[in-house]
Amino acid sequence: MKISDHLRRLSMALVLCAATCFAADTEYRLRGVLQPPAKAVITLDGFSTTFSGSVLVSPNGEFEFKKLRAGTYTLILGVPNRGEIRRTVEIGPGTADSKNCVPLTLILEESLFSREPGRRQATISMRELAIPEKAKKAYEEAQRHLAQRNQKRAIESLETAVRLAPEFSGAWNNLGTLFYKSAQYEKAEESFRAALSASPGSFEPLVNLGGVLLTLNRPSDAYTFNLYSVLERPEDALANSQMGMNYFALGRMDLARKYLHQARRIEPGHFSRPQLLLAEICLRGGDKLGAARELEEYLHYHPDVPNRPKIEDSIRKLRAEAGEML
Repeated sequence: MKISDHLRRLSMALVLCAATCFAADTEYRLRGVLQPPAKAVITLDGFSTTFSGSVLVSPNGEFEFKKLRAGTYTLILGVPNRGEIRRTVEIGPGTADSKNCVPLTLILEESLFSREPGRRQATISMRELAIPEKAKKAYEEAQRHLAQRNQKRAIESLETAVRLAPEFSGAWNNLGTLFYKSAQYEKAEESFRAALSASPGSFEPLVNLGGVLLTLNRPSDAYTFNLYSVLERPEDALANSQMGMNYFALGRMDLARKYLHQARRIEPGHFSRPQLLLAEICLRGGDKLGAARELEEYLHYHPDVPNRPKIEDSIRKLRAEAGEML
Protein backbone atom coordinates (compact mmCIF):
# COMPACT_ATOMS: atom_id res chain seq x y z
CA MET A 1 0.00 0.00 0.00
CA LYS A 2 1.46 3.36 -1.05
CA ILE A 3 0.19 5.25 1.99
CA SER A 4 1.64 2.61 4.30
CA ASP A 5 5.04 2.82 2.60
CA HIS A 6 4.98 6.61 2.87
CA LEU A 7 4.05 6.44 6.55
CA ARG A 8 6.87 4.01 7.27
CA ARG A 9 9.40 6.38 5.72
CA LEU A 10 7.98 9.25 7.74
CA SER A 11 8.15 7.34 10.99
CA MET A 12 11.85 6.64 10.43
CA ALA A 13 12.80 10.18 9.44
CA LEU A 14 10.68 12.64 11.39
CA VAL A 15 12.11 12.24 14.89
CA LEU A 16 15.71 13.07 14.06
CA CYS A 17 15.00 15.89 11.61
CA ALA A 18 12.23 17.63 13.51
CA ALA A 19 14.26 20.79 14.05
CA THR A 20 15.54 21.25 10.50
CA CYS A 21 12.53 22.84 8.87
CA PHE A 22 12.75 26.32 10.43
CA ALA A 23 15.22 29.17 10.16
CA ALA A 24 18.25 28.46 12.31
CA ASP A 25 18.39 32.06 13.58
CA THR A 26 14.89 31.98 15.09
CA GLU A 27 15.11 31.78 18.88
CA TYR A 28 12.35 30.95 21.35
CA ARG A 29 11.74 31.16 25.09
CA LEU A 30 10.12 28.56 27.29
CA ARG A 31 8.30 30.08 30.26
CA GLY A 32 6.85 27.63 32.73
CA VAL A 33 5.16 27.47 36.09
CA LEU A 34 4.71 24.67 38.62
CA GLN A 35 1.34 24.20 40.27
CA PRO A 36 1.59 24.12 43.21
CA PRO A 37 4.99 25.87 43.50
CA ALA A 38 7.81 23.63 44.71
CA LYS A 39 11.56 23.74 45.24
CA ALA A 40 12.87 22.03 42.11
CA VAL A 41 15.49 21.89 39.38
CA ILE A 42 14.37 21.92 35.77
CA THR A 43 16.60 20.39 33.09
CA LEU A 44 15.83 20.89 29.41
CA ASP A 45 17.54 18.40 27.12
CA GLY A 46 17.28 18.77 23.36
CA PHE A 47 16.14 15.60 21.60
CA SER A 48 16.32 16.92 18.04
CA THR A 49 18.64 19.81 18.89
CA THR A 50 22.03 20.10 20.60
CA PHE A 51 21.13 21.78 23.85
CA SER A 52 21.13 20.93 27.54
CA GLY A 53 20.66 23.30 30.46
CA SER A 54 19.27 23.49 33.97
CA VAL A 55 17.61 26.22 36.04
CA LEU A 56 16.27 26.51 39.58
CA VAL A 57 12.55 27.11 39.98
CA SER A 58 11.73 30.44 41.66
CA PRO A 59 9.78 30.49 44.96
CA ASN A 60 6.56 31.28 43.08
CA GLY A 61 7.03 28.21 40.86
CA GLU A 62 8.21 29.96 37.69
CA PHE A 63 11.14 29.05 35.43
CA GLU A 64 12.43 30.11 32.03
CA PHE A 65 14.81 28.99 29.28
CA LYS A 66 15.96 31.46 26.64
CA LYS A 67 17.55 31.32 23.18
CA LEU A 68 16.08 27.96 22.23
CA ARG A 69 15.92 26.70 18.68
CA ALA A 70 12.86 25.00 17.25
CA GLY A 71 12.73 21.31 18.00
CA THR A 72 11.75 18.60 20.43
CA TYR A 73 13.01 18.70 24.02
CA THR A 74 12.77 16.52 27.08
CA LEU A 75 11.97 18.46 30.23
CA ILE A 76 13.08 16.81 33.47
CA LEU A 77 11.65 18.14 36.72
CA GLY A 78 13.52 17.06 39.84
CA VAL A 79 11.97 17.64 43.27
CA PRO A 80 13.97 16.65 46.39
CA ASN A 81 12.59 13.58 48.16
CA ARG A 82 9.79 13.20 45.60
CA GLY A 83 11.51 12.11 42.38
CA GLU A 84 11.35 13.16 38.73
CA ILE A 85 8.73 14.04 36.16
CA ARG A 86 9.68 13.90 32.48
CA ARG A 87 7.73 15.56 29.70
CA THR A 88 8.24 16.15 25.99
CA VAL A 89 8.12 19.81 25.01
CA GLU A 90 7.74 21.03 21.42
CA ILE A 91 9.37 24.39 20.72
CA GLY A 92 8.46 26.12 17.47
CA PRO A 93 5.96 28.36 15.67
CA GLY A 94 3.11 25.92 16.29
CA THR A 95 3.45 26.16 20.09
CA ALA A 96 4.81 29.70 20.53
CA ASP A 97 2.93 32.99 20.77
CA SER A 98 3.56 36.07 18.65
CA LYS A 99 6.63 36.89 20.77
CA ASN A 100 8.18 33.43 20.22
CA CYS A 101 7.38 32.42 23.80
CA VAL A 102 6.14 28.91 24.61
CA PRO A 103 4.01 28.79 27.80
CA LEU A 104 3.97 25.66 29.93
CA THR A 105 2.11 24.72 33.12
CA LEU A 106 3.22 21.62 35.03
CA ILE A 107 0.76 20.14 37.50
CA LEU A 108 2.64 18.33 40.27
CA GLU A 109 0.56 15.22 40.91
CA GLU A 110 2.20 12.64 43.13
CA SER A 111 1.36 9.80 40.73
CA LEU A 112 3.52 11.41 38.01
CA PHE A 113 6.80 11.13 39.92
CA SER A 114 9.18 8.29 39.17
CA ARG A 115 11.49 7.14 41.96
CA GLU A 116 14.55 4.95 42.25
CA PRO A 117 14.72 2.50 45.16
CA GLY A 118 16.69 3.92 48.08
CA ARG A 119 19.32 1.17 47.99
CA ARG A 120 20.05 1.86 44.35
CA GLN A 121 20.33 5.58 44.92
CA ALA A 122 22.88 4.95 47.68
CA THR A 123 24.89 2.66 45.44
CA ILE A 124 25.07 5.26 42.70
CA SER A 125 26.09 7.92 45.20
CA MET A 126 28.98 5.79 46.45
CA ARG A 127 30.23 5.33 42.89
CA GLU A 128 30.02 9.06 42.29
CA LEU A 129 32.07 9.75 45.40
CA ALA A 130 34.93 7.78 43.84
CA ILE A 131 34.98 9.86 40.64
CA PRO A 132 38.09 12.10 40.43
CA GLU A 133 37.53 15.85 40.52
CA LYS A 134 39.16 16.25 37.10
CA ALA A 135 36.57 13.90 35.60
CA LYS A 136 33.73 15.81 37.26
CA LYS A 137 35.11 19.08 35.91
CA ALA A 138 35.29 17.61 32.41
CA TYR A 139 31.66 16.51 32.76
CA GLU A 140 30.59 19.98 33.88
CA GLU A 141 32.54 21.46 30.99
CA ALA A 142 30.58 19.24 28.62
CA GLN A 143 27.33 20.58 30.04
CA ARG A 144 28.49 24.14 29.39
CA HIS A 145 29.34 23.24 25.81
CA LEU A 146 25.88 21.74 25.36
CA ALA A 147 24.26 24.91 26.69
CA GLN A 148 26.17 26.68 23.90
CA ARG A 149 25.09 23.99 21.38
CA ASN A 150 28.68 22.91 20.79
CA GLN A 151 28.26 19.16 20.43
CA LYS A 152 31.79 18.47 19.20
CA ARG A 153 33.41 20.07 22.25
CA ALA A 154 30.88 18.39 24.56
CA ILE A 155 31.82 14.97 23.17
CA GLU A 156 35.51 15.74 23.64
CA SER A 157 34.94 16.75 27.26
CA LEU A 158 32.88 13.63 28.00
CA GLU A 159 35.53 11.43 26.41
CA THR A 160 38.04 13.06 28.76
CA ALA A 161 35.72 12.38 31.72
CA VAL A 162 35.35 8.66 30.98
CA ARG A 163 39.05 8.30 30.24
CA LEU A 164 39.81 9.72 33.69
CA ALA A 165 36.98 7.75 35.33
CA PRO A 166 35.94 4.60 33.42
CA GLU A 167 33.23 3.96 36.06
CA PHE A 168 31.55 7.35 35.44
CA SER A 169 28.16 6.00 34.35
CA GLY A 170 26.50 9.39 33.87
CA ALA A 171 29.27 10.59 31.57
CA TRP A 172 29.11 7.38 29.52
CA ASN A 173 25.34 7.74 29.19
CA ASN A 174 25.54 11.38 28.08
CA LEU A 175 28.29 10.47 25.64
CA GLY A 176 26.09 7.73 24.19
CA THR A 177 23.22 10.19 23.83
CA LEU A 178 25.39 12.61 21.87
CA PHE A 179 26.69 9.83 19.65
CA TYR A 180 23.08 8.79 19.02
CA LYS A 181 22.04 12.32 18.08
CA SER A 182 24.92 12.49 15.59
CA ALA A 183 23.90 9.10 14.08
CA GLN A 184 27.02 7.32 15.39
CA TYR A 185 24.92 4.40 16.57
CA GLU A 186 27.68 1.82 17.10
CA LYS A 187 29.56 4.26 19.33
CA ALA A 188 26.32 5.03 21.13
CA GLU A 189 25.81 1.33 21.81
CA GLU A 190 29.35 1.00 23.20
CA SER A 191 28.83 4.00 25.46
CA PHE A 192 25.47 2.83 26.82
CA ARG A 193 26.92 -0.62 27.52
CA ALA A 194 29.81 0.99 29.39
CA ALA A 195 27.35 3.13 31.39
CA LEU A 196 25.28 0.09 32.29
CA SER A 197 28.38 -1.89 33.22
CA ALA A 198 29.52 0.93 35.51
CA SER A 199 26.07 1.20 37.12
CA PRO A 200 24.00 -1.96 36.48
CA GLY A 201 20.93 -0.58 38.26
CA SER A 202 20.72 2.68 36.28
CA PHE A 203 17.54 3.10 34.25
CA GLU A 204 18.77 5.65 31.71
CA PRO A 205 21.50 3.57 30.01
CA LEU A 206 19.21 0.54 30.19
CA VAL A 207 16.41 2.15 28.23
CA ASN A 208 18.85 3.99 25.95
CA LEU A 209 20.63 0.76 25.05
CA GLY A 210 17.29 -0.83 24.17
CA GLY A 211 16.55 2.15 21.95
CA VAL A 212 19.83 2.21 20.04
CA LEU A 213 19.63 -1.53 19.39
CA LEU A 214 16.23 -0.96 17.80
CA THR A 215 17.73 1.79 15.67
CA LEU A 216 20.44 -0.67 14.59
CA ASN A 217 17.64 -3.07 13.53
CA ARG A 218 18.50 -5.64 16.18
CA PRO A 219 15.13 -6.17 17.90
CA SER A 220 16.05 -9.59 19.28
CA ASP A 221 19.10 -8.08 21.02
CA ALA A 222 17.05 -5.10 22.20
CA TYR A 223 14.19 -7.16 23.65
CA THR A 224 15.70 -7.99 27.06
CA PHE A 225 16.78 -4.39 27.70
CA ASN A 226 13.40 -2.98 26.72
CA LEU A 227 11.58 -5.60 28.78
CA TYR A 228 13.68 -4.83 31.87
CA SER A 229 13.07 -1.10 31.29
CA VAL A 230 9.29 -1.41 31.23
CA LEU A 231 9.33 -3.75 34.24
CA GLU A 232 11.54 -1.29 36.11
CA ARG A 233 9.33 1.70 35.28
CA PRO A 234 5.89 0.58 34.09
CA GLU A 235 4.67 4.19 34.01
CA ASP A 236 7.53 5.50 31.87
CA ALA A 237 6.39 6.61 28.41
CA LEU A 238 9.70 5.89 26.68
CA ALA A 239 10.01 2.40 28.15
CA ASN A 240 6.49 1.52 27.01
CA SER A 241 6.94 3.06 23.58
CA GLN A 242 10.19 1.17 22.96
CA MET A 243 8.59 -2.06 24.15
CA GLY A 244 5.86 -1.45 21.59
CA MET A 245 8.42 -0.73 18.88
CA ASN A 246 10.28 -3.89 19.83
CA TYR A 247 7.18 -6.06 19.51
CA PHE A 248 6.33 -4.34 16.21
CA ALA A 249 9.77 -5.20 14.85
CA LEU A 250 9.28 -8.80 15.99
CA GLY A 251 5.92 -9.00 14.24
CA ARG A 252 3.79 -9.13 17.43
CA MET A 253 1.21 -6.51 16.52
CA ASP A 254 -1.12 -7.31 19.42
CA LEU A 255 1.57 -6.64 22.03
CA ALA A 256 2.97 -3.71 20.05
CA ARG A 257 -0.45 -2.05 20.14
CA LYS A 258 -0.77 -2.68 23.88
CA TYR A 259 2.47 -0.95 24.83
CA LEU A 260 2.13 1.88 22.32
CA HIS A 261 -1.34 2.63 23.68
CA GLN A 262 0.14 2.64 27.18
CA ALA A 263 2.87 5.09 26.11
CA ARG A 264 0.23 7.33 24.54
CA ARG A 265 -1.88 7.18 27.71
CA ILE A 266 1.07 8.22 29.88
CA GLU A 267 2.20 11.05 27.59
CA PRO A 268 0.36 11.52 24.28
CA GLY A 269 2.91 14.04 23.01
CA HIS A 270 5.97 11.91 23.76
CA PHE A 271 8.96 12.41 21.46
CA SER A 272 8.92 8.74 20.40
CA ARG A 273 5.67 9.46 18.49
CA PRO A 274 3.69 6.29 19.31
CA GLN A 275 0.86 7.42 17.03
CA LEU A 276 2.96 6.76 13.92
CA LEU A 277 3.39 3.06 14.62
CA LEU A 278 -0.21 2.80 15.84
CA ALA A 279 -1.27 4.22 12.47
CA GLU A 280 0.86 1.63 10.69
CA ILE A 281 -0.71 -1.14 12.78
CA CYS A 282 -4.17 0.17 11.86
CA LEU A 283 -3.23 0.10 8.17
CA ARG A 284 -1.98 -3.46 8.40
CA GLY A 285 -5.32 -4.42 9.90
CA GLY A 286 -7.27 -2.59 7.19
CA ASP A 287 -8.47 0.17 9.54
CA LYS A 288 -7.86 3.26 7.41
CA LEU A 289 -10.09 5.49 9.50
CA GLY A 290 -8.20 4.47 12.64
CA ALA A 291 -4.90 5.26 10.92
CA ALA A 292 -6.20 8.69 9.94
CA ARG A 293 -7.21 9.41 13.53
CA GLU A 294 -3.79 8.40 14.82
CA LEU A 295 -2.09 10.73 12.34
CA GLU A 296 -4.43 13.56 13.26
CA GLU A 297 -3.56 13.12 16.93
CA TYR A 298 0.11 13.01 16.01
CA LEU A 299 -0.14 16.39 14.25
CA HIS A 300 -2.09 17.82 17.17
CA TYR A 301 0.80 17.16 19.56
CA HIS A 302 3.59 17.83 17.05
CA PRO A 303 2.33 20.75 14.95
CA ASP A 304 5.70 21.76 13.51
CA VAL A 305 6.87 18.46 12.06
CA PRO A 306 8.53 18.48 8.63
CA ASN A 307 6.38 17.42 5.68
CA ARG A 308 3.18 18.24 7.52
CA PRO A 309 1.37 18.84 4.20
CA LYS A 310 2.26 15.30 3.08
CA ILE A 311 0.90 13.85 6.31
CA GLU A 312 -2.29 15.88 5.93
CA ASP A 313 -2.58 14.61 2.36
CA SER A 314 -2.21 11.05 3.64
CA ILE A 315 -4.98 11.70 6.16
CA ARG A 316 -7.31 12.99 3.43
CA LYS A 317 -6.61 9.96 1.25
CA LEU A 318 -7.15 7.55 4.15
CA ARG A 319 -10.46 9.17 5.07
CA ALA A 320 -11.59 9.17 1.44
CA GLU A 321 -10.66 5.51 1.00
CA ALA A 322 -12.38 4.62 4.29
CA GLY A 323 -15.50 6.43 3.05
CA GLU A 324 -15.48 4.50 -0.21
CA MET A 325 -15.45 1.22 1.72
CA LEU A 326 -18.53 2.10 3.82
